[in-house]
Amino acid sequence: MKKLIDVYPYRKHGDDVEFLLLKRSSKKIYANQWRMVGGKVEPEETYWEAGARELEEEISVTPSLFWTVPSLNGFYEAKTDSIHHIPAFAAELNYSNTEKIVLDEEHSSHLWVKASEIDAYIHWPEQKRLIRLIEDLLTNQQILPEWIIELS
Repeated sequence: MKKLIDVYPYRKHGDDVEFLLLKRSSKKIYANQWRMVGGKVEPEETYWEAGARELEEEISVTPSLFWTVPSLNGFYEAKTDSIHHIPAFAAELNYSNTEKIVLDEEHSSHLWVKASEIDAYIHWPEQKRLIRLIEDLLTNQQILPEWIIELS
């Protein structure tokens, strides 16, 4: 079974947290859907390494803080009769660097959205839940040191 990851890029602006959403290209899986960064784990790669790689490949930005979210995106896929447990990572982008986002060919557009506005864009319940969890952890300053991943 394929190993997958999700990465939720965000930026802080004052007391607000905004999440970066990417619109999938019309020629790719999940065509024209708004999503976060995601992808497959390559052989000999850890989940967190795949998350960092996908972030760089999809938006060409290195995060100032990269951490594992203490929850999984879980769902059942009928087409393959598979249950997926996908680790989630959060990636803080410096507000000044967010103007430098360069999308790969898998995406046609991007936008910044507050968690309170996410229902208009994201349709997968677990992805919405994870976005709200990340916002809650950030707002309440509850990111534990054990969750932080040092990128070299």
